[in-house]
Amino acid sequence: MADERTALAAAPATAKAAARPGSWRQLALLSGLISMDSSESSVVSVLFPALRSALGLPLSALGALVAAGKVAGMVTGPLWVMLAQRMSRKTVLVVSSGLWGLWSVAAGLAQNYVQLLVLATVASAGFAGGSVLVNGILADMFDDTRRGRAAGYLYAGVAVLLAVVSPVLGLLSRVHDGWRYGFFTSGGVTVLFGVLVAAFFRDPGVGAAEQVGEDRRRFGGTTLTWPVVRELLGSSTIRLILVQRLFNTQLALLSFGVVYLVDVFHFSNAESSLVSAPASLCYLAGTAIGGVVVDRAQRRLPDTGRLLTWQLATVGWGLVALLATQVAWPSIGWYVLLFCGVGVLQGFNPGCNRPILMAVARPETRSAAFALMLSAESAGWALSTLAIGYAGSAFGLRTAVLWLIVVLTFANGLFMTTIYRPLRREARAMRAATDETCAPLHSTATEQP
Repeated sequence: MADERTALAAAPATAKAAARPGSWRQLALLSGLISMDSSESSVVSVLFPALRSALGLPLSALGALVAAGKVAGMVTGPLWVMLAQRMSRKTVLVVSSGLWGLWSVAAGLAQNYVQLLVLATVASAGFAGGSVLVNGILADMFDDTRRGRAAGYLYAGVAVLLAVVSPVLGLLSRVHDGWRYGFFTSGGVTVLFGVLVAAFFRDPGVGAAEQVGEDRRRFGGTTLTWPVVRELLGSSTIRLILVQRLFNTQLALLSFGVVYLVDVFHFSNAESSLVSAPASLCYLAGTAIGGVVVDRAQRRLPDTGRLLTWQLATVGWGLVALLATQVAWPSIGWYVLLFCGVGVLQGFNPGCNRPILMAVARPETRSAAFALMLSAESAGWALSTLAIGYAGSAFGLRTAVLWLIVVLTFANGLFMTTIYRPLRREARAMRAATDETCAPLHSTATEQP
């Protein structure tokens, strides 16, 4: 251990400049895991027109299905974090994001709307643990200079999955009870990824990217308690990010995109699902390009680069969404192009907001911070989908999407201006505190014979 600490002390800059050995391979495995977690909601969104016909559901049922899952995840996400701090993050990932896929299989056996709602909600309650824990693990695998790119690559895996799955789901809409096979497939592959994580994933340890993973007296061992929550909420940056995520309605377009094209522009379910694969591939491009752009912007503007990129991407997303949802274009090809634009700009988000949150939270509280952020995100997703579902039934889906997605996105983009000042102050303070905490470890290591 002394030799290990001596090596760290002798070359801290070099260690921080490089990713941990095998980190990118581990990241690919985690990306596949949370990709499958996302596929369950894709089944509901892409196949809802067919599911609606099979079970005789109103448009508001889509909002209720999505909202129930997000509310469940909002509640259980922090609970999975607490469990991971008492057991191990790997074990919780295998259970919550892997073996929990059996509930998706069960959802495919539902005989009515109530059964489907209950089973899909239980499935979502488990999957919530994956994103929370994986984002915390990402911060332990990569140092601050690489987190934007790493977060981009992580969510690129989600895009790859959706690009493959969405056209298949569209074809299943032509098969009798095809929505059932969608749930069966999603749940089965989720279980498979859980087995792969159990066999091959290696947890780097809390605070590993800060070179202090081996010193648990300094980092690690912090449980998700009210004092920890109060500490996180004491950060103005975190509070403002929670508000931004609560009123972020971009994700609702993922839920309503296919049914929107069916109901408003009168394409078939199979035709409408054609936009999903290109949009997912463009999201993939956005995560990869966005991660690189964000890291470069952060090097140019160390205090505000990520936030500026995030804000511009948000406003740009609103402009493209306006064209994609409020203009009647002559063919499905135009919507494919516009939804691709939406996908690219959406892809910038993970590489921006995840590293920002990491920059203002202590290493041992990051999973708790992500639990709070993803809970706010889930609450916003739930509220917006419910509101759009009921407003769409009352005033028309086109009007509901205009006001509850497009206009609110522009307002949210303007609101993000309030984050600049506290982010600059708190990120600097966290860097100084982390360096000060690590300094005694390095100096002690240097004195070892």
